[in-house]
Amino acid sequence: MFEDKSQELTPISKLGEFGLIKHLTEHFPLSNESSELGVGDDAAVINPGNKKVVLTTDVLAEGVHFNLGYVPLKHLGYKAVVVNLSDIAAMNATPTQILVSLAVSNRFPVEALEELYSGIQAACARYKVDLIGGDTTSSNAGLVMSITAVGIEEEENLVKRSGAKPNDLLVVSGDLGGAYMGLQILEREHAVFLADPNMQPEMEGFDYILERQLKPEARTDIKTILKELDIKPTSMIDISDGLASEILHLSDQSKVGFRLYEEKVPMDSLTISTADEMNLNPVMTALSGGEDYELLFTISPNDFDKIKNHPDFTIIGHAVEKEEGNFMVARGSNQLVALTAQGWDAFLGSQQGE
Repeated sequence: MFEDKSQELTPISKLGEFGLIKHLTEHFPLSNESSELGVGDDAAVINPGNKKVVLTTDVLAEGVHFNLGYVPLKHLGYKAVVVNLSDIAAMNATPTQILVSLAVSNRFPVEALEELYSGIQAACARYKVDLIGGDTTSSNAGLVMSITAVGIEEEENLVKRSGAKPNDLLVVSGDLGGAYMGLQILEREHAVFLADPNMQPEMEGFDYILERQLKPEARTDIKTILKELDIKPTSMIDISDGLASEILHLSDQSKVGFRLYEEKVPMDSLTISTADEMNLNPVMTALSGGEDYELLFTISPNDFDKIKNHPDFTIIGHAVEKEEGNFMVARGSNQLVALTAQGWDAFLGSQQGE
């Protein structure tokens, strides 16, 4: 995969652990005021001032979370950062720093890790976050990445999963299901390639959903948009495991039920047409697909007029009393369909409930 006969690749052993870290991180400047000390000492130093520090971490394992048969290393590095920044955004906080740890097998030359870190650096530049440390070690099981993200925010701005009240409106940013359908295209074309390496992959026309899968973006812009609208969500979560799963998380933490309206779920036309082509129910890709990294949140009904016509947001339901449960109201009828968590679960292989 990484062989290039035109140049000799560099084994990691030539640099050693500390030489590798220095080599991969020496071109990461610090840009946040709160980053007092970055890579190169025993530990990093962050000075949050009088603000709260928000922390999140995520592990990505080859063969479980990504397939290097069709995921470029640069895209993987970028996405690994975005996944964590999305969690910070879901707290209505501002991401400021990351730490990156790698476990890597000897089949990866230094040049492969340079490509991975070029994606990490692109994400750091895009979201104005600082790489301040991490670790590297050897692996007998391919590539494993662990990224920890730090956010800093005024306490009064933070939003948890636990503040929704009955009658609050359920709102989502962007559109859903695209990342899952992008994954289906990649899996399909990879299977074709494995069966016949001479076959050219059919990727044309699927750009939007492929980008949603390979190079998602964290909705760090939502905090600013909501502030401009003078809206503070009562609860919030990012959509990493599918809409249904995230609604159930808000329900559990806020002690409320929800009514989701099928006809209101926002989906791109390419997501819908690709799902139809593959004989999949488009709405199910939004409910259970995951990896959209949009934000799902609740707001007071008093804020309805502020948000009702905003192009970034769709009101998709409302909160009810907890004992009323969590149901989707089917399109064109009043039939209630129970919401179940069928999203991603690494320990169950793929979809929960299968």
